[in-house]
Amino acid sequence: MLAAIRGSRRVLAGGVPVETVRERLARLADDAPGAYDLDDWTDLYGNDDGIVGELERRTAEVLGTEAAAFFPTGTMAQQVALRCWAGRTGNPTVAGHPLSHLEVHERDAYAVVSGLRMVHPTQAPRLPTADEIHDLQEPFGTLALELPLRDAGFVLPDWDELTAVVAAARDRDAVVHFDGARLWECGPHFGRPLTEIAALADSVYVSYYKSLDGISGAALAGPEDFVAEARAWRHRYGGQLFQQWPAALAALAGLDRELPRLPGYVAHAKVVARALGEGLADAAVPWFRVHPEVPHTHQFQVWLPHPPAVLNEAVVRQAEETGTTLFRKWFEADLGGPPGVALTEVTVAASAMDWTAAEVRSAVAEFLGYVEGVRAGVKRE
Repeated sequence: MLAAIRGSRRVLAGGVPVETVRERLARLADDAPGAYDLDDWTDLYGNDDGIVGELERRTAEVLGTEAAAFFPTGTMAQQVALRCWAGRTGNPTVAGHPLSHLEVHERDAYAVVSGLRMVHPTQAPRLPTADEIHDLQEPFGTLALELPLRDAGFVLPDWDELTAVVAAARDRDAVVHFDGARLWECGPHFGRPLTEIAALADSVYVSYYKSLDGISGAALAGPEDFVAEARAWRHRYGGQLFQQWPAALAALAGLDRELPRLPGYVAHAKVVARALGEGLADAAVPWFRVHPEVPHTHQFQVWLPHPPAVLNEAVVRQAEETGTTLFRKWFEADLGGPPGVALTEVTVAASAMDWTAAEVRSAVAEFLGYVEGVRAGVKRE
């Protein structure tokens, strides 16, 4: 599949670029001169006066927080944030969603490593409501909100709902932490700048590679004293790396290049999602979902009534035979779903911006033809 995508002339669903090490190094070298002074020294353990410190200052400025600390992974940043707040509030209970990254993708680190526990305000595939926060039957020290909630379809509440949820947590004497790995692209949905969104929370985690095309890394942002404490725990958790300049350099380039483009990606995602839905409906597919029907960010889900293996083979055939990659990998839902149904995540980024709605619909019809070929056992030519 990687070879097929790499050989495509046109790619709709973006994501992690399919590159060799040489190509990624070359791209970093091309981006580097505009991102940072290359005559400066490489960093040593993230020294504040070097490239990592510059990235932290830029991140705090963009988010409007007092400070930010660079972390090698978002999982580490999240665990440090929750541990710090548990110590400060005196309550080790976190209110979070069962579909959140904390629950689904971090191997219960909040419990196993940090000794915390989690309660769920809701089981619904959306962020909790203010009433659900008020009605929690036990006290909690921290409310963790993933914005957007990726495994529910990259969904967001509206602005009034979000502010009401935050106010409800405050009424419960809890602090609020935003799992904002993809917070960068939430502004258009809320109709607010990043600074105003981040200001709702006591701490915010952001990723440098999920939306900004970085190599790796994350940041934990918030008040100066909180970030200072987080730096101490970062060292204890093994996050004080000797050198991190390649990741920091790529992140700075992403802030310069990708962050201003995200509103355009979000707007075009609505065009793409509608065209995908129209193409599937025109083909009389017996059951499908484009979710959300109107995307909240530049990412959304597509569901089809076929096993992942069939759809993945169709992806490869379409790419190899037509030079078009419409979708990337299909898979079964992590928490289960109807038998024989698969989903894929569509990321609308630079490679999708020149696709018209008509071209999307045409590519959908073509893709479904390959699906039928795979199901019928037709061999590749």
